[in-house]
Amino acid sequence: MIVTKLNLLDSLPLTCSRTGTCCHGKTVHINPWELATIAKAKGLSTQDFVKEFCDWGGIKLKFEGAIGYKNQPSCSQYIEDFGCSVHEGRPLACRLYPLGRQIQHNKVQYIHEGENFPCLEGCPVVTELPSFTVEEYLQDQSTKRYESGQDNYLEVMQQLAEVAFELYLDNGLADSGSSEALEKWKTLGSFSPSELADSIPLEWREVLIHPAITNIKNPSEFAHQHVTLLLHKAQAKFQQITTLTQLEDACVLMMSLALHLAQSIGAHPHSLAEHWVETAQSHSN
Repeated sequence: MIVTKLNLLDSLPLTCSRTGTCCHGKTVHINPWELATIAKAKGLSTQDFVKEFCDWGGIKLKFEGAIGYKNQPSCSQYIEDFGCSVHEGRPLACRLYPLGRQIQHNKVQYIHEGENFPCLEGCPVVTELPSFTVEEYLQDQSTKRYESGQDNYLEVMQQLAEVAFELYLDNGLADSGSSEALEKWKTLGSFSPSELADSIPLEWREVLIHPAITNIKNPSEFAHQHVTLLLHKAQAKFQQITTLTQLEDACVLMMSLALHLAQSIGAHPHSLAEHWVETAQSHSN
């Protein structure tokens, strides 16, 4: 963890939240647990929240509100002269801002873009606020549970990709000499986020984005229940597979779920698809 001193915002200083510079012109991804959490804070079902406030099939908040800072549109949850309307349920990206979080070699790092602290231009009042370490700031913003949710969905993504690998490598598809499944994996990686979402059949998109889980307090338990639902559905659907064509379709479907979920946690589907294709090729030779 980086623990350099930075001038960081307190939990919700009104001078900054009402200015809303951090609520304009951003890209905020949300994983399924964050979606359930923010929908509850809004008093809506996840389906209704997605329909009104999300893009990319429910994994990104819309930024189509009033034009504000730098002539950029505001977040769908931002209310002018008030701030965030779902502050208690805000996702990790909002809690961390202006920091970013990356994991390399199982080590977490917190970073910000550019040489100068991003808030200084939009909210110069931050220079008058207390100076926190990154660790103090994360505690103040209650990020621990949300970071846990993010990490759990990284594991769910990997489990879905593993099913795609099993379908390809362990059931005769790789041995058949066909490379169509891997070509389709590559194609999925080149899709736009909206195209990737639309490529997933509705019945699967529903269980991927709107799982029937009512207890959302614990993100680890939520993610565990979610992947169990997905794997049980896959098992029920795929046990009747009798042809290589059906096997290929199932293999591509599971990869599309993994890549769409990857997008929801801010990963890059193109890079993942390329890596997974290379891995599958190395194991099938």
